[in-house]
Amino acid sequence: MRPATSSIRALPRRRTQAERRATTRRRILEAVVASIAEVGFRHTTATRIAARAGVTWGAVQHHYGGKDGILAAVLDDTFTRFASHFDDMPDAATTALDVRARQFVARAWAHFGSAHFRSMFEILLQAFRGTGERRATPGEQQLRMLDGVDRLWRRAFPDAPLPRARRVELESYTLAVLMGLALQRAISGGGSREPKVEVGLLARTLATELEAAAAKAKLRTARPKRPRAAKGDVRPRRRGAAG
Repeated sequence: MRPATSSIRALPRRRTQAERRATTRRRILEAVVASIAEVGFRHTTATRIAARAGVTWGAVQHHYGGKDGILAAVLDDTFTRFASHFDDMPDAATTALDVRARQFVARAWAHFGSAHFRSMFEILLQAFRGTGERRATPGEQQLRMLDGVDRLWRRAFPDAPLPRARRVELESYTLAVLMGLALQRAISGGGSREPKVEVGLLARTLATELEAAAAKAKLRTARPKRPRAAKGDVRPRRRGAAG
């Protein structure tokens, strides 16, 4: 005879207020991004955002204070999403530089080629044109992105040290190419071909620079250092030197 079992199922765990709050905030941000991708920035109204998120506009204001607060939160979320693409980058100690360069560019393009980035790009172009209270400009947002890329770059390529000026040039070049490809896709309505050739060319360009830097670093490490003369040592004079 089988032992009796209770027919009462365990009730699902009730979500905490913090969890419900995080879910609502996420739905609002996703509604903004989806709406801009679908109908553009100008037509992404407060009513449309609230309806798409399934909340009232009062709830939106409670969480973000209004449309400007939402747009700023979308931009912050964009930087978090961008960095998350690099969470599982190949180990620098066991992966060749050219492979890491391809991975770095591919992961960056996964972000720049997304609908989320296209929405963010439209925010940068249009949301910060108004007068009134000072807001972050597209240029300042670009600097934030470049700073984030620099941290990821140094983590991905520790064995290929470049002078800071050259490293920043390559990072800026990488951003310019990827943002240009993203803009091209946006102009075409998002239906253009996947730019595999352009992305591959960017990866090979970076790999060439990185491999050259790594080779120079190895030479510096292998070169024996000249011993320094101790203080007070007097080097012998050459013959014929004036006495």
